[in-house]
Amino acid sequence: MEEEPATVAWFGIQMGPTTFGIFDAFPDEAGRQAHLSGKAAAALMAMAGDLLAQPPSIQKVDVLAAKLPG
Repeated sequence: MEEEPATVAWFGIQMGPTTFGIFDAFPDEAGRQAHLSGKAAAALMAMAGDLLAQPPSIQKVDVLAAKLPG
């Protein structure tokens, strides 16, 4: 996260027995784009064929409401 300060939070998630995902949070669209074009995304995409049964599906969502600590 030091290399991507606009990635304010991320979560590894499991949506089913064999379906997993990563949920990242950004303060704005510029932060999201910096992450998607950054080193971590490039490394994951380069290894996707070896790690994943299918190519990754990147879906952009907007958070409409949230409750955060603090």
